[in-house]
Amino acid sequence: MSIDRLPVEGHVATVSEIRALINWESHMTDDNLKGIIPAVPTPVSDKGEVDIGRFLDFCRYLFDKGAYGLNITGTTGEATSLSRDQRLDVIAALAASDLDKSRMIVGTGAAAVADAVALAHAVADAGFAGALVLPPFYFKDPSNEGLRRYFEAILSKAPGLDIYLYNFPALSGIKFTTELVALLVNAFDGSIKGLKDSSGDLDYAAEIAKSFPRLKVFPSSEAVLLQARRGAFAGSISATANLSVGECAAAFRDGDAAALDRAVRVRQLIAKGPLVPRIKAVISGRLSDPVWANTLPPYAQLDRAEAQALLAQVDDLAGSR
Repeated sequence: MSIDRLPVEGHVATVSEIRALINWESHMTDDNLKGIIPAVPTPVSDKGEVDIGRFLDFCRYLFDKGAYGLNITGTTGEATSLSRDQRLDVIAALAASDLDKSRMIVGTGAAAVADAVALAHAVADAGFAGALVLPPFYFKDPSNEGLRRYFEAILSKAPGLDIYLYNFPALSGIKFTTELVALLVNAFDGSIKGLKDSSGDLDYAAEIAKSFPRLKVFPSSEAVLLQARRGAFAGSISATANLSVGECAAAFRDGDAAALDRAVRVRQLIAKGPLVPRIKAVISGRLSDPVWANTLPPYAQLDRAEAQALLAQVDDLAGSR
């Protein structure tokens, strides 16, 4: 909400208008989202039910180990394999917890507009730092105008919500081109706050950061953390940082190149196979907790021998940080 949209004298402000104004004022100085932000996996039972207790405990662990923020229910969190109600339950549990919601962005993208709207509304109501929005990913080659309508539908029900665009064309089939980003930034009055890039194309990420200096750009690889420390990016939202969060924090906080090298080597090792099952296998091994190895279809968990070998390799590279 901008100054020229404030409620006028004699007008009784709606709850949405008040919430938007509060969010607009608070975000003027909000700098919580930066540095290393692990993309948190979601623990599930062997029947596919989210284990909220384990999830909250792991979020606390990541903060205790130095995470600057957390990304919840994204790709690593298997969000597109969770139902809308399951995702809403995770949001509600975090909202009721003692964890710092101003340092969390929540994945709310969905193919169905109504689902994306419901998730975004819950994130806005709970006071999270923002929503990480994957574009609608089933229909291919939508027009920029069609994508603008998607974001318009979200923001009409969640005024004041900060949105972080999620660029992952390998999975979504849609690239947030500079033209599309410019359209959205200009259309939504400061609501577009940043972009997470999971394309692996650092030239693209750098172009977005240069073209839109007010946006916080987060590549998905922790390899950029020293560049981010110098101001090239806001930080990194990384799946593999769950396994090397202490190393990543040391790199961003202290400029520790050796720590970053260890973290990058962990990433390279994990990337040799299916990312989410391998990350969960290492967490399961470190915690001696078999529940953490569970995955949702279409993923399958690693067999025991493979998981044990992977854990040994990861801990040899990064220890248990």
